[in-house]
Amino acid sequence: MHIPDGFISPRAYVPAYVVAAGCWTVAVRRLRRDLPEDAIPRLAVLTALAFVLMMVAIPLPGGTSVHATGVALLAVLFGVWTSFLAVSLVLLVQAALFGAGGMTSLPVNALALGLVASAVAWTTYRVVGRIQREAGLFLAGWLSVNVAAALVGLVLGWQPRLDHAPDGTPRFFPFGWKVTLPALLIPHAIVGVGEGILTALVWRLLKRSRTRAAS
Repeated sequence: MHIPDGFISPRAYVPAYVVAAGCWTVAVRRLRRDLPEDAIPRLAVLTALAFVLMMVAIPLPGGTSVHATGVALLAVLFGVWTSFLAVSLVLLVQAALFGAGGMTSLPVNALALGLVASAVAWTTYRVVGRIQREAGLFLAGWLSVNVAAALVGLVLGWQPRLDHAPDGTPRFFPFGWKVTLPALLIPHAIVGVGEGILTALVWRLLKRSRTRAAS
């Protein structure tokens, strides 16, 4: 799902950097204010889990990939802004050191995979989890992956319309929404099932470990 360098026009990633910079500023302030010190080790472990999950990527046609994220778990346990910051850090390290994603596409990846996916997961769990916790966790995981995939597909498919030569030849990503949306949404609908199950299972394991530690 990471968008690599060279696929996004400056007309898209420069404004995205402006928006992302503002969001990162808010996230840092919220992290300093709201995150208790005893939660830092759990945050570090789950951020590392998200890093591993996003490194295990299956390439898809058109220059993107399919993978689990761990975003829903971070959002449910730590909130939207902390999750956004953790995922952004994961994406930065992956782009800078491993070539997964890109520096020009970093803000788009961070906003889609980090901020929007976290907000969707957190909201879904708060609404559905009140009725049935396991269902809320599963849906949080499934929706977070698929909403992020939809946003990435929309951004990629927008590039031929956004930036092209006078003769209509795309300067960056060449495929439109008819290609990008099915290519991303179909496989991620399947991956989202695994993401939902993983979110529920890890949440349950963490709850058991905290219960044992408290007893």
